[in-house]
Amino acid sequence: MEKGRIVRVNGPLVVADNMRNAQMYEVVEVGEPRLVGEITRIEGDRAYIQVYEDTSGIKPNEPVYRTGAPLSVELGPGLIGKIFDGLQRPLDSIRDLTKSPFVVRGVKVPSLDRNKKWHFIPKLKKGDKVEGGDIIGIVNETPLVEHRIMIPPYVHGTIKEIAQEGDYTVEENIAIVDMNGDEVPIKLMQKWPVRIPRPFKEKLEPTEPLLTGTRVLDTIFPIAKGGTAAIPGPFGSGKTVTLQSLAKWSAAKIVIYVGCGERGNEMTDELRQFPKLKDPWTGRPLLDRTILVANTSNMPVAAREASIYVGVTMAEYFRDQGYDTLLVADSTSRWAEALRDLGGRMEEMPAEEGFPSYLPSRLAEYYERAGRVKTLGNPERFGSVTIASAVSPPGGDFTEPVTSHTLRFVKVFWPLDTNLARARHYPAINWLQGFSAYVDLVASWWNTNVDPKWKEMRDLMVRTLIREDELRQIVRLVGPESLAEKDKLVLETARLVREAFLKQNAYDDIDAFSSPQKQARIMRLISIFNTRASRLVEKGLPVKKIMDRLGDIIPEIIRSKATIKNDELQKYDELERKLNSAFDSLEKEVSSQ
Repeated sequence: MEKGRIVRVNGPLVVADNMRNAQMYEVVEVGEPRLVGEITRIEGDRAYIQVYEDTSGIKPNEPVYRTGAPLSVELGPGLIGKIFDGLQRPLDSIRDLTKSPFVVRGVKVPSLDRNKKWHFIPKLKKGDKVEGGDIIGIVNETPLVEHRIMIPPYVHGTIKEIAQEGDYTVEENIAIVDMNGDEVPIKLMQKWPVRIPRPFKEKLEPTEPLLTGTRVLDTIFPIAKGGTAAIPGPFGSGKTVTLQSLAKWSAAKIVIYVGCGERGNEMTDELRQFPKLKDPWTGRPLLDRTILVANTSNMPVAAREASIYVGVTMAEYFRDQGYDTLLVADSTSRWAEALRDLGGRMEEMPAEEGFPSYLPSRLAEYYERAGRVKTLGNPERFGSVTIASAVSPPGGDFTEPVTSHTLRFVKVFWPLDTNLARARHYPAINWLQGFSAYVDLVASWWNTNVDPKWKEMRDLMVRTLIREDELRQIVRLVGPESLAEKDKLVLETARLVREAFLKQNAYDDIDAFSSPQKQARIMRLISIFNTRASRLVEKGLPVKKIMDRLGDIIPEIIRSKATIKNDELQKYDELERKLNSAFDSLEKEVSSQ
C-alpha cells in the first residue's frame, strides 16, 4: 500500500500528504517508530491524523503507513480480569515486553493472548444453519463468566466444519461456515470497529433496576438496566468513590471501568482492591467479572477519546452474549477536553468555552449505545449496556458545556454537592437537584419482588425532603419555634431519612452494600415513624414529647444500617416491635387524658 509523507507535526496532530485514497477513521502508523494514529480529516490528498502516542522526535518527510482498517478491538476469551490502555493494549504484556513501568511508544502487542488455549465446548453441529449472533459454543472464561462464542454479525450460512470439544487458541479456526459458496472461518476471537455500534434485533424499554447496593442510587434516583446516568461534581465531592462503589457492588454481570484522563493513583486503587473484594452476589473475587481500561492523565491526550469507544464496544459484545453490562467512565470531562485540544490543533471553529461544535453530537452517540436489547441470533436472549459517567465541571458549575449537554442525553442525574461533602454526608448526592426518569418503570419490579409499598414509601421520603428544604428557609427567617407541630415532625422525619437512609459509608464492611430487602426494611421503619407520629400530632401531642419517648429507638434505627447485616434482617422485626410498642404506649397516654 502506498505510503504517505509527514508535512507538519503539532503535538498529537500530524498532517501527511500523498494520502489520496485514505479513508476517514482509518488507522495509520506514523513515522519511523510507527506510532498508532487515526485519520480524522481528509482534504484532497492531505490527511489530518490524530496520533495516540507521544510524537516527540517525529519530523516532516518521515513516512506514514496505511493499514486500510478502522480502529478496532479484539473480542474473545481473555478480556475478563485484564487491564488495557486506551487502545486495548494489555498493560501487563507491555510491561513484560519492554521491562519498563511506562508505556513505551511504538510498542505493539496483541490485545488477546495468542498462545493461551481455551477449552471450547461446541453447541452446534455440522450442517446446522446459522446467522449472525448464533451461539456456536462456549468457553468457561472465569467461574463467573461463561464466554459465549458467537457467529459474527453479517455472517450467515451452513456450518461446513466445526471443531470437537478441546483446547484452542483465539486464532485457530473452530468452525467453517459456507456463506453462499464462500468459506468463512470462525475463530474464538472476532474484531469490531469501535466507532460503529454493534447491531441487535430490537431495543426494549428498561424496566428492571440495576441494583447497586447504594441506597440513594437504588431508591431515590434508581437506574434501570440499559439506562444512562451522569454523576457531576467538583473536586473532592466523592465522584470516584461513588463510581467505584457502583462498579464494585452493582448487579451487572460484566463491569467495564474506564479511567479516562484521571489520576494514576485512582486506577491503582482499583487494581489493588478488585482482586481482594468479593462479589456480594456470588462471593467470588470481583476481578472475575471486571475489565479495566486505564488511560490516565499522564498518558497521551489523544487516546482518551479512543478509550471511551473501546470500553463501550466491549460492553456491547458481552451484551450480545445475553449479559447485563455496566460501563463506568471517569470522566467524560477529560474526554471532552481531549476533543477541545485536538480541535484547536486542527484549527476548527470553537464553540462554547473552546469546545468543538460537535461535542453534543459526540456525547449523544456515546450515550445512545446504552440500552436493553433483544440480541441477534439463537437461542433468544436479552442483554443490556448501562452507562454511568462522571463529569468534572470546573468549580462545580453545572451550567458549563459538558455537564449541560450531558443532561440532555441521560435519564438519571446524580449531582454531587460540595456542602454535603464538607458536612461528611456521603454519598454527597443532592436530593433536590437530582432526578431519575426510571422511577415509574422500575417501581413494578420493586413492588413485586421486594415490598408492595416500595413506591409509596419512596415517594414519602422524597416529599419529606422537599418539604424540609422549604421549611428550612422559613426557620432561617423566623426561627423553629414558629413552626406548626406537623412541620416540626417533617423536620424530624427528614433527619431520620438523611441519617438512617441516605448517608452510607463506602468503607464500612456492613454498610458498603445494602441489599434491596434491607433498604425496604429501613424505609418501612421510617414510614411507621411518620405515620404513627402524624396521628399523635393530630391528637395534639407535641413532637418534642414524641421524640423524648423515642430517645433510645431512633439512634438504634440510624445505627442499624451499620450493625445489621444483609442476612440478619430478622433483627429489624425486633426494631419494628420496639417502635410500635413505644407508639402504642404514647397512644394509650393520649387516649387516657
